[in-house]
Amino acid sequence: MPRPAKGARLGGSAAHERLLLANLAKSLFEHGRITTTEAKARRLRPVAERLVTKAKKGDIHNRRLVLQTITDKGVVHTLFTEIAPRYENRPGGYTRITKIGNRRGDNAPMAVIELVEALTVAQQATGEAEAATKRAVKEDALKKDEAPAADSSEETVEDAKPADKADDAESKDA
Repeated sequence: MPRPAKGARLGGSAAHERLLLANLAKSLFEHGRITTTEAKARRLRPVAERLVTKAKKGDIHNRRLVLQTITDKGVVHTLFTEIAPRYENRPGGYTRITKIGNRRGDNAPMAVIELVEALTVAQQATGEAEAATKRAVKEDALKKDEAPAADSSEETVEDAKPADKADDAESKDA
């Protein structure tokens, strides 16, 4: 019997695993979150992420490719019209896996896989502002590293002035 190159399959043949992952992806896009075993969730994540990436492109070719995996046209329509636009500016990482403990009957490790929420406009603005602040701090540090050799004579002149006159001189310069 031929063995698969990638390792053991989830409870059966390669065809069974492909169909199982397609049904899990369909349920994930229908409900937004599903509870399954950790192994199935780990195998589902790359499949779901690839489907969302294809849906983000939005053309007919990618719609047909997604329809090969998810045969329910209603779910595909939801994926292309509602889910994909949420992640327009996100470069990946559309799903999150959270471990929730073991199943009661057979002690199988369980997990919740869910679609993450898209970044809101406020979160994007905050992230951009933090990045700009970090860049400014780095630029200032670089300027200070280059400046001490050239500014050493200016510092001695400023130190000689009284504190009140130095503050007045700085306010006039600004």
